[in-house]
Amino acid sequence: MMADKNRQDELNGGSVEHTQTVDLPKKYKRNKYAIAISILASMSSILLGYDGGVMSGANIYIKRDLGISDVQIEILVGTMNIYSLFGAAAAGRTSDWIGRRYTTVFAAVIFFVGAILMGFATDYAFLMVGRFVAGIGMGYALMIAPVYAAEVAPASCRGFLSSFPEVFINFGVLLGYISNYAFSKFPLKLGWRLMLGIGAVPSVFLAVGVLAMPESPRWLVLQGRLADAKKVLDRTSDSPEEARLRLSDIKHAAGLPESCNDDVVSVPKRNRGGQGVWKELLLRPTPAVRHILIAGLGIHLFQQASGIDAVVMYSPRIYANAGIKSDSDKLLATIAVGISKTLFILVATFLVDRVGRRVLLLTSCGGLTASLLALAAGLTVIERKGDRKMTWAVALCVATSLSSVAFFSIGMGPIAWVYSSEVFPLRLRAQGCSMGVAVNRLTSGVVLMTFLSLSKAVTIGGAFFLYTGIAAVGWVFFYTLLPETQGRSLEEVEALFGTFFRWRSTSKELTRKKMEADNPPPPDV
Repeated sequence: MMADKNRQDELNGGSVEHTQTVDLPKKYKRNKYAIAISILASMSSILLGYDGGVMSGANIYIKRDLGISDVQIEILVGTMNIYSLFGAAAAGRTSDWIGRRYTTVFAAVIFFVGAILMGFATDYAFLMVGRFVAGIGMGYALMIAPVYAAEVAPASCRGFLSSFPEVFINFGVLLGYISNYAFSKFPLKLGWRLMLGIGAVPSVFLAVGVLAMPESPRWLVLQGRLADAKKVLDRTSDSPEEARLRLSDIKHAAGLPESCNDDVVSVPKRNRGGQGVWKELLLRPTPAVRHILIAGLGIHLFQQASGIDAVVMYSPRIYANAGIKSDSDKLLATIAVGISKTLFILVATFLVDRVGRRVLLLTSCGGLTASLLALAAGLTVIERKGDRKMTWAVALCVATSLSSVAFFSIGMGPIAWVYSSEVFPLRLRAQGCSMGVAVNRLTSGVVLMTFLSLSKAVTIGGAFFLYTGIAAVGWVFFYTLLPETQGRSLEEVEALFGTFFRWRSTSKELTRKKMEADNPPPPDV
């Protein structure tokens, strides 16, 4: 009876609320199978991280070898994020068409071709062609990894598994920094080409490893393959009861009756291929979908507008302005940045399902704001003192660059991907997440393509004062508009949205209804 009632409830002018939940034990064992396949899917994020890390050092040698200007370096570094918009825009439809798994393979193949082209580039134009191809693959990989992880994960560890893409981004950054240092000893014309070309190796392992993954159960249901979806859910859920309820939720979201239990069924056409999704997202969104869109895109906007990619990609320049002149010393310092990012993302991975998304996000954004402020102050002091060596200011700049990436990694880095993959309803998820990736990469591209010019116009310290202000505005946005999604099923999350600044009241009401449903009053005697 309760299930039938939920089928009929409507939320916020048309969104259907379906809030079957699973009472998970407080202590549970990690689902090893779900962890393994999430790791395989998330490995695609290494490609993005490696490119970001390796270009921070490679651009020094590319500029010397090809004799190009700072503006051309900005374009070279930043446009890959713009190119990734094309991949992200196509990834939503591609993943609905051929599935999440083969979309991941497709991303690896495209990036492989791009890395080979960059490695054999003979001039600036050739190098830009390689950047374009690799950027398409990056867009695909960025969109599909968090979507797949969220769709295979049980609610008990969805945040843990959905944060894996950011873990591998950070690992890729560290590999890129190490590659910079290792190949910097090679002849100028060979060293930077090896730095970029070696990026083809991870994509080969990714394309092969992904073939061991099952398809997403949500995509299988949308194709009418209920038996296959049930097999995947049985292996990726914490209990048979949770698997049954997850399948019921997915069938409901796909427009299938709960009584439908055939192995292969016909799914309503409007639910199968994404028809009408853009209209529902952009032209005629319900209040809930509008709130979700603002939250899902806003978190990506502020993640990148805070200038974190400027710290990661231009860290050798930052250290040069701080007074570190040796190439080897600058590259070693960037390795420390990579280690800091990687260690603290692991902390976030194990905390996200324990303390919740909001706590980590607000702590991260607050710490990042303070670190950027101190970094801006240190760089400004050094610049105004001219040739006078100020050891304390140099130490401050190094320490705050490390703390910036550390605070970013414990919250804003992983939570943006976790949160955006959770909040969009099933029919809107692929396209919604691809829009999030597009906002993320466009904002990153703008930051990277303007950082050097901005630094010349307002000083490098002034640039980081600007990023500090943006990060502070981001903290206010997160605090006021983003509900906590910890522990709720993906189909239940939508019910949290639609009341915007009053989401806390909605959350309390949902919790009250859940407690009443779990503890019904005794029948009258």
